[in-house]
Amino acid sequence: MLEYRTKTILRELIAVEAPVTGSYLASLTQVTVRTTREDIKNLSMLLKGNGAIIESLKGKGYQLKIIDEQLFRDFLTEISSNSQSMNEFVPDTPEERTKYIIIRLLLNKNYIKLDDLADEMYISRSTIQNDLKQVRKILLKYELSLEVRPNYGFKVNGNEMKLRFCMAEYIFDWNEDIGEQLMDPYLASFDQKVLDVFLKIIIEQINSHSITLSDIALNNLLVHIAIAYKRIKSGNHVKLYNMDLQDILNQKEYKVAQEIVEEIEEKFQVEFPQLEVAYIAIHLLGTKMLSQANHAVEEVIDKDIFHLVKSALNKVEQELNLGIDEDKELIFGLCLHLKPAVNRYKYGMNIRNPMLEDIKKNYPLAFEAAVYAGIIIGEETGTEIDEPEVGYIALHIGAAIERRKLKSGPKRCLIVCASGFGTAQLIYYKLKNQFGEDLDVVGTTEYYKLRDYNLYDIDFIVSSIPIQDNIPVPVIQVNAILGDRDLTKIGRFVGEQGQSMNRYFSEELTFLRKKHQTMDEVLSFLNDELLKRGIVDETFLEAVYEREKVAPTSYGNLVAIPHPITPKTKKTFLTICTLEKPIRWEDKPVQFICLLCVKKNSQEDLQAMYEMLGEIIDSSTMVERLIKARNYKEFVGSFLS
Repeated sequence: MLEYRTKTILRELIAVEAPVTGSYLASLTQVTVRTTREDIKNLSMLLKGNGAIIESLKGKGYQLKIIDEQLFRDFLTEISSNSQSMNEFVPDTPEERTKYIIIRLLLNKNYIKLDDLADEMYISRSTIQNDLKQVRKILLKYELSLEVRPNYGFKVNGNEMKLRFCMAEYIFDWNEDIGEQLMDPYLASFDQKVLDVFLKIIIEQINSHSITLSDIALNNLLVHIAIAYKRIKSGNHVKLYNMDLQDILNQKEYKVAQEIVEEIEEKFQVEFPQLEVAYIAIHLLGTKMLSQANHAVEEVIDKDIFHLVKSALNKVEQELNLGIDEDKELIFGLCLHLKPAVNRYKYGMNIRNPMLEDIKKNYPLAFEAAVYAGIIIGEETGTEIDEPEVGYIALHIGAAIERRKLKSGPKRCLIVCASGFGTAQLIYYKLKNQFGEDLDVVGTTEYYKLRDYNLYDIDFIVSSIPIQDNIPVPVIQVNAILGDRDLTKIGRFVGEQGQSMNRYFSEELTFLRKKHQTMDEVLSFLNDELLKRGIVDETFLEAVYEREKVAPTSYGNLVAIPHPITPKTKKTFLTICTLEKPIRWEDKPVQFICLLCVKKNSQEDLQAMYEMLGEIIDSSTMVERLIKARNYKEFVGSFLS
């Protein structure tokens, strides 16, 4: 069986597509870079003759290269903790059987017969067929499938990297103690047995008191208790926050926290101060805390953390104008998440985020907001916020964006008409009839009175005459007698579809089917085009690269949305470049590039534009149409087909 450090390095090399640096691997295993080099040397010798090698790429790091797939799988079977435990261990529960089947499939490139598996686990064919439903569901999360061939059996099929990622997550976790399955594997500086005891105490207590915690919340709580324990043992009692404890002391969750702490105190001869117990209670309470006790968030949270979260959300608001900086649930959730997270940074413990790729793909706007939040958190705590942590912050922000959508209600429009009251009323009733509750027509006004009208909460204006003035909201010009074409235009605004397309795309900034071969070539080309037109200055490209350094802007599905780390332009617009063939953009293939430029100090509501970009990232069909477009007309038509 491999040592912990070697196993962690091998697991990481299996799971990643791009090279990883020695310093990153050292941070995972909590040792020096020099020790990591020695570990990699030993692992290389172990892999020699077993179907794989570790390549050292100058300036990039280490990468696993599999030469003989079956030989390497045989090696994994032999060295993993699973080989012994799977020979001796007969899975009993459906969960254990599911895990057993997945590992057997991953470690065998050939077909496995259903009867053989049933015999190994001493179960019937019908039982194993039931288990296979769950196996299929789990494999689907990794975009893997089960191929069934009559008289041969079945095997796993799918992209090689997805297979590897699934291996990394499953093969190294078989039959290990409960602590290693659920907790962050990078709490290596703690005694494993101590962590196992902590976790068992937490789980027993929350189960016996019917408290539900998500895996992330459970992990965060374990990390917090472990750090508090370590700190108390070394004689450092840190005051976490100033607050009136009374409301928390009266909660059921405080008593549960007390019982958790009492058990830990008894077993490990330490004494937790009351404020630590209260903080554990807040973890257990979650957002319920705010609704049950009439607290402002800042009264129950560490002041430093509260100000850190507010600074981060102010930055997000300043850059993206999402209207979520006053969301109490968001502030509370981030405060709870960041307290143990900041301690993790201080202790140099990175956190794995298995959902990272899904978060980037499905919540690109939330991820972008989290990047800005991470920059501020990093600056104020003197640490570097890595991508996995940005991903967790994005989950909180994504939930707030969804909440805001639910509260935003129907679109509000104002009718401007010069043909008299009768025509305005005709437009009014036509709109009400067409859009019903989806559109709130707040009133009608004459053109000359428009400048006196408060447009603060108006989403758009419907006007039967041209409006030349610089109006802060979109204007849809229509005929006095609304036709189908007019209603379609208005419909796009009501449903927030197509609104951004017309406002932010332009033919002169759309470059289709180019032959560029690298990310640098694309960015340099687009920068030159924008410089030529005097839209950006000499600092623009550097700011785009600065953003790429934080986290690549390739979001999967052949799409990249690069942009400067801070707004650099006088207006908001999109510059498009599609390529004849995909290129590598850090860790992903990319063929559709949308260079996003947001106006400095923008007060625009860009939600519709972000949603449209999200739709592009989500839809492989749309991306395919956009990439095939040969001219601007076809390109724009791709959104409407």
